Amino acid sequence: MLENLFNLIKEQGSDAVINNPEVPNEQNNAVLASATQSVAEEFQGVLAGGGLSNIMSLFGGGGSNGGGISSLLSNPIVGSIISSFTNKLTNQHGIGANQASGIAGSLIPGVISSLINRTQDPNDSGFNMNSLIGSLTGGGSQHSGFDLQGLLGNFTGGGQDVNGDGQVDMSDIIAKVTSGAQQQQSNGGGGLMDMIQGFLK
Repeated sequence: MLENLFNLIKEQGSDAVINNPEVPNEQNNAVLASATQSVAEEFQGVLAGGGLSNIMSLFGGGGSNGGGISSLLSNPIVGSIISSFTNKLTNQHGIGANQASGIAGSLIPGVISSLINRTQDPNDSGFNMNSLIGSLTGGGSQHSGFDLQGLLGNFTGGGQDVNGDGQVDMSDIIAKVTSGAQQQQSNGGGGLMDMIQGFLK
């Protein structure tokens, strides 16, 4: 799943990164890897903090049916990813603060919007909630038998969310996912980046 995310960011990054004179060509892949790391780390952090329902809400309402890019820019998860990526651009890649902010602000919302839309597309086997959450929590493509992709329907208007609060007896699932994400984080912060670096070869 992380490799699919990296490839998605590579597709989306042609203007913001690859054809951008502010980013030296020899740094293109490293910058794209940093963007991938920012997305994965933020999602993993939210999950480790018990925020599975926040991720599900983002994926259920933040894509084409939720106001598009402008609504994504006001989402705190997306804001944190942009901030994280901006810091990586300035601190790790030596890009000026204004340019870094512009690159992150143009790349990340488009990436998240595309990720949401592709996750909601039943014909796109490369992206689904089970593999996304599983890759960040050590649960593989199926997280202990929970059908997270099926649960996504509860956040997109279908399903059994009778009182409309986005919760469909999710406490057990949230506890399981939270624990898995915390374990993955405690296995060392370099784990995600090591995997992402493998896609550059």
